[in-house]
Amino acid sequence: MALAYIGLGGNIGDTRQFITDAIVCLALNPELQVKTRSCLYQSAPVNATGNDFINAVVSIETALTPEDLLNICQNIEFSFGRERPYINAPRTLDLDVLAYDAISVQKEKLTIPHPRMVERAFVLLPLLEIAPDLELPGFGKLSQYVDNVAHQRIEKIKGLSCPIQHH
Repeated sequence: MALAYIGLGGNIGDTRQFITDAIVCLALNPELQVKTRSCLYQSAPVNATGNDFINAVVSIETALTPEDLLNICQNIEFSFGRERPYINAPRTLDLDVLAYDAISVQKEKLTIPHPRMVERAFVLLPLLEIAPDLELPGFGKLSQYVDNVAHQRIEKIKGLSCPIQHH
């Protein structure tokens, strides 16, 4: 079984509910097992326009290939009405395969680890919340990039969407 991380986000419609429902869609897939999920985070768009984004990251275990995992993510996006009229367009729901074990994939439709994750607080902070010691090929220890995104506006959403962390 591989351990993979999926970033979820959006900025059109009831994004909090869409992310919650998308995690349920992942969990209902018999070929995936959702292990952990981050809190929800609200952030300003990066290189995009529109409303603030809501984001989260989940870890999953799966025996699927990275490509099959991507197909499942894209099918979930499509079922929530995702359209891609132009790059970085506002979206109902976006699911990105951020990492898959410690492997590197360089294909036309899939790059793992996700090449821009260390440039985006909305990916890096929720990912580090559930995997604080994560190291990935080409990046090393992800926690070293936190200072690089410190200028980006982001906040953890309090309330029911953010489970209490027990240590």
